Amino acid sequence: MKLSTRTRYGLRAMIELASFGSSGPLMVRKIAEKQQISKKYLDIIFTSLKLAGLVRAIRGAAGGFLLTRAPEEIRVSEIVEALEGALAPVECCQSPELCDRSAVCAAQRLWLRLETAIRDTLEGVTLADLVADQSTLDADPPFCTPRGK
Repeated sequence: MKLSTRTRYGLRAMIELASFGSSGPLMVRKIAEKQQISKKYLDIIFTSLKLAGLVRAIRGAAGGFLLTRAPEEIRVSEIVEALEGALAPVECCQSPELCDRSAVCAAQRLWLRLETAIRDTLEGVTLADLVADQSTLDADPPFCTPRGK
């Protein structure tokens, strides 16, 4: 299972926005520069985050985006679902009626356990937890930097 670039970048953008704190709205351009992500791509990501009610836009010269709730109240599962859709690894977990074998399928039981494990993990982490992790990394960066963005 692989999460999309949209989700990876969206989570990084949300961490950046939460790190900015209550200093007012943060412009997508600033997030894009700091995270080395295309502003155009972040605009699309922030549209989804706004539709999910996780951020709100402030118009004008001093505009940008704000979180709609405190970082402690935003679960990573909400961000991932806003950008990926349902956490179900296969269709029959979300809609058992799509498969005639759902009631007698050992594989579906495995997929349901996987979905539960993913959901429990992502619901157990808040945006504030990730901001704290990022602060620790920024204060004491690892000796070598992982590849990729």
